[in-house]
Amino acid sequence: MTACSRKMKVERKRMIVTNRTHQTHPVHLSKDPRVRQHVSLFPINRHQVFFGCLAAVACGMLYAVYLSTYHDRKFWFSTRQELEREITFQAGSGLYYYYYKHMLAAPSFERGFYELTIDNKTVSGQTINAVERLFLYPELITSFIYRATDIQVMEPIYFYIGAVFGLQAVYVTALFVCSWVLSGTWVSGMLTVAWFVINRPDTTRVDHAIPLRDNWALPYFSCQVTALTGFLSNNISSATEMFCYLAMSATTFTFLLVWEHSHYVLFIQGLCLFLLDSFDLVPSRKMADIHKVYLSSLFLAYLFQFQNPALLSSPLLSLLIGSVLARYFQVVIKYLHYLISYIDFVTNFLLCQESFQTPGQDLFLRLTQASVLPFYFLVLSICLLSTLQTIYRRLSGQPIKTNLRLEDGQIGEQPEVVYHVFHTLFFGGLALLFDGLKFLWTPYVCMFTAFGVCSPELWMTVFKWLKLKSIHPVVLSLILSTAVPTIIGFSLWREYCPRVLAELSDLPEFYDPDTIELISWIKSQAPVAAVFAGSPQMLGKVKLCSGSAVTSLPLYSDINLLRRTEDNYQIYAMRSAEDIYKILTSQKTNYVIIEDSICNELSLNKGCRIKDLLDISNGHAVYDKGEIYSFSKHGRFCHEIKMNYSPYTNYFTRVFWNRSYHVYKVNSVISFQY
Repeated sequence: MTACSRKMKVERKRMIVTNRTHQTHPVHLSKDPRVRQHVSLFPINRHQVFFGCLAAVACGMLYAVYLSTYHDRKFWFSTRQELEREITFQAGSGLYYYYYKHMLAAPSFERGFYELTIDNKTVSGQTINAVERLFLYPELITSFIYRATDIQVMEPIYFYIGAVFGLQAVYVTALFVCSWVLSGTWVSGMLTVAWFVINRPDTTRVDHAIPLRDNWALPYFSCQVTALTGFLSNNISSATEMFCYLAMSATTFTFLLVWEHSHYVLFIQGLCLFLLDSFDLVPSRKMADIHKVYLSSLFLAYLFQFQNPALLSSPLLSLLIGSVLARYFQVVIKYLHYLISYIDFVTNFLLCQESFQTPGQDLFLRLTQASVLPFYFLVLSICLLSTLQTIYRRLSGQPIKTNLRLEDGQIGEQPEVVYHVFHTLFFGGLALLFDGLKFLWTPYVCMFTAFGVCSPELWMTVFKWLKLKSIHPVVLSLILSTAVPTIIGFSLWREYCPRVLAELSDLPEFYDPDTIELISWIKSQAPVAAVFAGSPQMLGKVKLCSGSAVTSLPLYSDINLLRRTEDNYQIYAMRSAEDIYKILTSQKTNYVIIEDSICNELSLNKGCRIKDLLDISNGHAVYDKGEIYSFSKHGRFCHEIKMNYSPYTNYFTRVFWNRSYHVYKVNSVISFQY
C-alpha cells in the first residue's frame, strides 16, 4: 500500500470521527448566542449573562422605585400624619400592619411573639393565635429585621412598605429570569417586565392594599416557578440542578408559610407536573425530587403554623399521597354541609366578593390593547400543538430527547416549556371563572408570551411544519426572534411610556376626613377597654389605628369569624332594636359603628348588597319579575335608629356622628322611655 493511499485512509477515518462528534455535539449554526443546544441553563456567552443579570436587577429596582413614587404621589404619603397614612391601607389590610406595630412596641421580640400567640385583645371574648390565624410571619420577620438593624433614620411604616415594594422587585426579576431561561435571550425578560408594568391593574394588587398576604407571597411563588423551570430542563449541569432544587425548596416553604391559600395554588401546579409525569415528559427521578420538596415544605409549614389542620386537609397533600378521589369526596361533603348550613348569608356573601366574580370584558380588552393577548394565543397554540405531538410520540414508545438542536423544530420536547403550557391553561381556566385569580394568571401570560416571540425554537417549530425551503428556516427563525420583539418593544415604548410617566405626575389626592375624625374620636373619647362592632373593613381600621378590641375581623377564611360578621351586619337588616341589642351584648359590644355607605348603598347589582343578602337570609325578601322587594314588621335598623325614638333610645345612645358614620353606645342599663 502506497504512502498516498494510507494518508487518504487516515483522512477518511478522521472525517468519520469528526462527523460522529458533530452528530453527538452539534455545532452552532450561527454566532448568535441564542442558537444553542439545551446543554446549559443560561447562554454560554459570559458578556450576555453579565448584561442580562444587570438588566434583570435594574428592571426590578426601577419597578420598586416606580411603585414607591406612585404610592407617595397617590396618597400624598410623605406629607401625611401617622393616622392618615394608616388609613390608606384599604380593604381591611391595615389589620396586618397593626401587628407589625405591636411587635415594635413590645419590650422584646420574644415577648411580642408570645403575646400574639395568646391574643385576647383583638376579638372580644376570644383568645386567638394571631400568628396562625392571620399568617403573620411577614410582620414577624420585618419587625425582627427592623429591631436588629436599629434603623432610626427610617420610620417603621416606610420600612414596612419598602419591604413589600422590595419583594415586588424580586417578583418582576424572577419573571425576567424565567422568560430568559426559556428563550435563551434576556430580551424576552425586558419584554416581560414591560408587559407586566403596562398591565399592572391585572397583574398585582399592591396598588390597592399593600399588606395583603398575596403581595408578600406571590414574589416567592414567582421565584419557585423560575427555579422549577430550570430544574425541569433536560440538559443542565449537576451544580445548576442542585441550585435550582435548593431554591425551589426554600421558596416553596416560604410560600406556604405566608399565605393561607398557597397550598391550593401549589395543588394546581402539582396537577401540571402530574400531567408531565403521566405522559413521560420528565424523568421520574426529577418528579421524585419535586415530591420531596412538596412533602418537606408541607411538613415544615405545618410545624411553623402551630399544626394548622388546613395543611393536613390540603388537596396538594392528597395529590402527593395518591388519595385524590377520596379527599375530593370528603371536601365535597364538607362544603355541601357548609353550603346547606350557611347558604342564606355566608355563602352568598363570599360569592358576592369581587374576587369571586367572573372577570369583565375590560380585562381582555386591556390585554389586547397592550398586544399581549393576541401573541399569547399564537405562542400557546404553537406550543400546545407541539406538546400534543410530543405526547403522541411518547405514547408510541419514543424516548425523551435530551440533546435538541435548533433545526429539529420541536419546542414541545422541552419539559420546562410543556409545564408552562399546562400552567397557563389551568390558571387561565380558573381566571375565566374568578376575577381574583387573574393575578395568578396574567403575570405568567406576560412571561410566557415574551418567551415565545423571542424564542428561535418556537419559530423553527412553525417552519418545520410548513416545510419551508425557499429561505433557510434557521436564518429566518433568528430574524423573526429578533425583529418581532423589537417591533413590539418599540410600539409599547411609543404608546405606553408617556402614560406610565403621566401616572406619576397627574394623581388625585386621597383624603378621608370623616374616617380620620371617627378614629380621632375613638382614640380620645372611647375607653381603652371598649369593644367595637361594625363592618369587618371598618373594624380593621379601628384595630389598626386605636388598638381597641373588635367583634370581628376582615378575614374570610375562618368560619367562626364569618358567623360573627353575619351577626354584626344585622345592624343593616330589618330587625327590632331588642334583637340587635341581644346580638351585640352577646359579643360584649360597647359601641356600634353604622356606615351610611352600607345603609344607603345604591348598587346596580342589587342581589349582592349587604342589606339584600340579609333580607334574603332573614326571610324578608320577595322576588317578583327579577326584582327584590323587602317586607318586615320592623324597619331597617340602621335607618330607624337615626330617628332617635323609643324603643331604640332605650337600648342605644348616640355619642358621635358625621356625614359618613354614626356611633352608638350600647346601654349597659336599659332605660324605658316613651
